Amino acid sequence: MFNKLKHIQDLRHQAKNLKSIMSDEVISVEKNETKLIVDGNFQIKELKLNPELSAKAQEEILISLFNEAIKKIQRQIAMKMQSTGDMPKLF
Repeated sequence: MFNKLKHIQDLRHQAKNLKSIMSDEVISVEKNETKLIVDGNFQIKELKLNPELSAKAQEEILISLFNEAIKKIQRQIAMKMQSTGDMPKLF
């Protein structure tokens, strides 16, 4: 029982450390003069739209940029976890 509680506490500590480390990471993605900057905790830091594009085109580009940024952040998280030894090597 106490081993499980200790394990849960360790996992919480690791998650908190990873969140702190990832807050310093920044991902920038750009397409058709539309730019999205997101930090490693998935918080949007900057968004620049291209006013020359239609609303539908902007919507499609934003969806694409969000998906690309999420994939990049997830890769960085996995790499950080591997480098700290919190996750077995997958690659």
